[in-house]
Amino acid sequence: MLAGIIGGTGQMGRFFAEVFRAAGWEVIVSGTKTSLSNRDVAEMADLVVVSVPIRATVGVIHEVAGLLSEEQVFCDLTSLKTEPVRAMLASRAEVIGLHPMFGPNSASLRGQTIVATPARCSPETLDGLLSVFRDQGAAITISTPEEHDRMMAVIQGLTHFVTLAKAEAIRRTGADVAETLTYTSPVYRIEMGFIGRLLAQDAGLYGDILQMNPAVPEVLGEFEEAVRMLREIAESGDSEQFEAFFAQNAGHYASFLRAATEETDDLINHVVSR
Repeated sequence: MLAGIIGGTGQMGRFFAEVFRAAGWEVIVSGTKTSLSNRDVAEMADLVVVSVPIRATVGVIHEVAGLLSEEQVFCDLTSLKTEPVRAMLASRAEVIGLHPMFGPNSASLRGQTIVATPARCSPETLDGLLSVFRDQGAAITISTPEEHDRMMAVIQGLTHFVTLAKAEAIRRTGADVAETLTYTSPVYRIEMGFIGRLLAQDAGLYGDILQMNPAVPEVLGEFEEAVRMLREIAESGDSEQFEAFFAQNAGHYASFLRAATEETDDLINHVVSR
């Protein structure tokens, strides 16, 4: 089998090139400086994977979609799925959207999650592709493109928004980051670690996740309302009101509380033992 990765010279493209090679596939790639063009990859490969920045994905898909046949499989590795999958369905190929829920610096697929959104494919094709990832230790979540994007509005959009908002709030206070760490608890250091980790990466990726997912504004509206309500409770000094708020949320997360405590205890122990 021949896997072709459009954008295969980028970080995620290179990661998945190694994944397919490890599974015994031949791999060809195209990039801005490769001898093979996107068209070459689309015409030659059994599996064509688009691995380019979110804003470029649909355009690249349109560029090559008409070249693919019914015997090929068309995939993308984008953080959004509805529009890329819709664009791939304009081809004649079998279509499976993919979203790796990890960064390209991961050591391997072991313990990682990949969300798959099969849109037009046989069960055999889907199983054959997903077995490449499962055999290397990945967990697979099957979703529709629309449900994927709704979930990503919470899992990625809200999470990144809150992290960036926290970074901005700390900056606005004038607090020196290094000085705050001399007062730190392990939990605060972990929280600051998430801020630093995000800000050390590509702004374009996080901007696209926040700006291009149509499900994000509704989630951010709920967050804005939650902040307003919690601020009113905090400033009221009413302990019963706060306890009611706290209990309502503890009840919603009840099935996760024990695992969350155990997992974060392990993380805290790791931080303090360094």
